[in-house]
Amino acid sequence: MEKALEAQAATMANINRNVISNYKGFMSCQPSYFNGTEGDIGLILWFKRTESVFSHSKCAEEDRVTFATGTLTDDA
Repeated sequence: MEKALEAQAATMANINRNVISNYKGFMSCQPSYFNGTEGDIGLILWFKRTESVFSHSKCAEEDRVTFATGTLTDDA
């Protein structure tokens, strides 16, 4: 049981390191922020820019929603 818990802890540590590394890569691409006042066209542009950042940063599919919501500000 103890070895299984240690293995699980090591797996979680690796996952956390990967997420942090992916987030740093995502942020280094300078994603656009969206505050909800930009209107329909602003929202479409934010989607396009965010997709571009995902592509350039090689953002993992499972991290995209978490990272993108981090760029929403104010009432967005």
